[in-house]
Amino acid sequence: MKAYVFPGQGAQFTGMGKDLYENSALAKELFEKANEILGFRITDIMFEGTAEELKETKVTQPAVFLHSVILAKTLEDFKPEMVAGHSLGEFSALVANGTLSFEDGLKLVSQRALAMQKACEITPSTMAAVLGLADNVVEEVCASIDGVVVAANYNCPGQLVISGETTAVEKACEAMKAAGAKRALILPVGGAFHSPMMEPAREELAAAIEATTFSTPSCPVYQNVTANAVSDANEIKKNLIIQLTAPVKWTQSVQQMIADGATLFTEVGPGKVLAGLINKIDKEAVTANA
Repeated sequence: MKAYVFPGQGAQFTGMGKDLYENSALAKELFEKANEILGFRITDIMFEGTAEELKETKVTQPAVFLHSVILAKTLEDFKPEMVAGHSLGEFSALVANGTLSFEDGLKLVSQRALAMQKACEITPSTMAAVLGLADNVVEEVCASIDGVVVAANYNCPGQLVISGETTAVEKACEAMKAAGAKRALILPVGGAFHSPMMEPAREELAAAIEATTFSTPSCPVYQNVTANAVSDANEIKKNLIIQLTAPVKWTQSVQQMIADGATLFTEVGPGKVLAGLINKIDKEAVTANA
């Protein structure tokens, strides 16, 4: 079965999508429609902007979403039998399988980015990558720390991202090293995504998601929150609302997709991060980049 996966924040690079814009009339039309919806020329930043400009959350999230979704729309014989996306990538996946329209998906992603940015400004918060520890050890260390720090991204075995208040994350990093982690590294991110620190953003985004039409998808989406195949529009909506404050169960999602018959994983969007993670989750997995 053909599985398509969509990357999240961090996959952006200067020049992303430029070849699509120049070589496809459909892509050009969609990019220009996106400029109108967003109220600024995101294409200028995507094609010519600096890494610093691209790193702004209000730019990064729509940029990665647009690259993924427009690339999917220009692929020949794009017929996914299952889809999944990492964090922000879940929105791209939901446009790819017809749950969300292009316009609604972009509006939600833009609102998500702005809500997250606001939430980041309330309390000093951050994320850190922990390498070389079992998931349960990371969870136990987080639980032992004073303050808010939780497991946020289960990326692949031996690679887990933690998230929370800056001081708690720093303490957790020291404790992770003491517990035998190869590395525990603070990440250059704007805040504590997929943690309780995102509650104000979740509330704001929930209202926007509730007001948006979700259609029955053409194929199941394996959602970050459950790691299971979901085809019911209302359940997809519910899980998407929870997603901002809940961990991204990427390892578990990929394992479930393989158990359900995925034979080829194609990554659609900037970068090759997900293909790399999938190969670490299952050495036998066949991956490709669109």
